[in-house]
Amino acid sequence: MKKQQSLTARVMRRVAAAACAVACVVSVAACGSNESNEEGKIRIGIKFDQPGLGFKKSGTYEGFDVDVARYIANSLGYSDADIVWKEAPPKQREAMLQNGDVDMILATYSITDARKQAVSFAGPYFVAGQDLMVRADDDSIKGPQDLNGKRLCSVTGSTSAVTVKEKFASEVQLMEQPSYAECATALFSGIVDAVTTDDIILAGLAANSRGKLKVVGQPFTEEYYGVGIKKGDTELATKINAAITEMIEDGSWQRALDANTKGTGFTPNPKFNPPTPTEGE
Repeated sequence: MKKQQSLTARVMRRVAAAACAVACVVSVAACGSNESNEEGKIRIGIKFDQPGLGFKKSGTYEGFDVDVARYIANSLGYSDADIVWKEAPPKQREAMLQNGDVDMILATYSITDARKQAVSFAGPYFVAGQDLMVRADDDSIKGPQDLNGKRLCSVTGSTSAVTVKEKFASEVQLMEQPSYAECATALFSGIVDAVTTDDIILAGLAANSRGKLKVVGQPFTEEYYGVGIKKGDTELATKINAAITEMIEDGSWQRALDANTKGTGFTPNPKFNPPTPTEGE
């Protein structure tokens, strides 16, 4: 087994767990169940509500982030059954890593200098770019410069739509929704003319639309998706980077991307993808 050294401390806890099991004969209350259920497993944070990337469906997990995470875990010596999937909301990701709630996070987690003050990253495993999603029969919008007088949806608190307004189309009308799924519904219903965020997120939504929506395919920013890990764990970063490199070289990376964006016509920016993972070493 090639399980990373940072997780081997759990082996010692197995001894304690065995002692606890004996103690349970006397007092069941003395033994905690959550920790024992995770002994010898790897805990990975993902999104549960993002089709095509991290999506929980009938007790199973699917998406490109999930496929990359599973490949990394297998390379580290864990079987699929050894993976504990945990929801990692954007505002909680740094705290989850710092508190040891998860061993790594793959949740469209962009590598930034600000975040590296609190956690470390491996990767990147994908380079996204801000793009637009429109109705499949709409050929009038070919890029952000075509949005003047149009209605553009993004998620509350996101800077994506503001970027479009400030840099490309000052007369665009902005609308905010609580989630991108609701933006997609507004687009499908004709309430808005376009949705903006990272291209691979849009591709996942388009793949879920049964051919009704499409990604324009003209990204105008770069977002480097990394694997979030505990700050300073260079050994784990090196192992994760090796796994990502292997996934790219054996074709699994492309197959996962194709499977999770099927039918959308989505192609990642070839200038940056597939990326070279060297972060955190």
